[in-house]
Amino acid sequence: MPELTDFKVLTFDCYGTLIDWETGIWNALQPLLSAGGRVIGREEALAAFARRETEQELQTPSLLYSTLLAVTHARLAQDWGIAAHADLHERFGASVPDWPAFPDSAQALAYLKRHYRLVVLSNVDRRSFAGSNTKLGGLFDAVYTAEDVGSYKPDPRNFSYLIEHLSLQFGLEPADVLHTAQSLHHDHVPASRIGLARAWIDRRAGKQGGATLVVEGVPEPDFHFHSLDALAEAHRRALGSQS
Repeated sequence: MPELTDFKVLTFDCYGTLIDWETGIWNALQPLLSAGGRVIGREEALAAFARRETEQELQTPSLLYSTLLAVTHARLAQDWGIAAHADLHERFGASVPDWPAFPDSAQALAYLKRHYRLVVLSNVDRRSFAGSNTKLGGLFDAVYTAEDVGSYKPDPRNFSYLIEHLSLQFGLEPADVLHTAQSLHHDHVPASRIGLARAWIDRRAGKQGGATLVVEGVPEPDFHFHSLDALAEAHRRALGSQS
């Protein structure tokens, strides 16, 4: 088994791992649900979002994420029988900077920055990410987005882009990388296929679903934590055992 101290870079999924996108999505859906007078539970709404967002990412892989969110919102409105003006869809598409960070993210990142390069690989556009980056302390050495790649995870092109640019920018090899993510669908499945070591930040405490599709048969991650703070604490212990 590898040790946390074996790696030189932590590559992060952002939304679901560092940013509480499920709360952000749920909050941003409230104007639509209110407009339609619909009572839909949080888990049901998030599952519907997961299906529609994934479909849209496959259909339009080069579409800017803020626009893709607006289209997804329009499809949800249609699914739920809600007549909504385009402005409402656009507000949802622009909501990413308002999504909250998990309470432990910024502090844990500040600690981890002392020991690793920190890199983001995200299904987002750069403008949307800028607001999230401020919430997280702006500590990243590099940010690679779907806008840069022209496709959305779990497309293997995103991970090929990651490996190529880590090599070009920092001289890093795949063995130097610990991919750190919540989503099994977006991150752990494709990362495992190319042989990256993986840390699962299991924010949903063992419950699949939510705003990501349910997947089966994912190989066990190298590390499993329920928060980023738990990963940071494990790293502190690993350092202590070496001293």
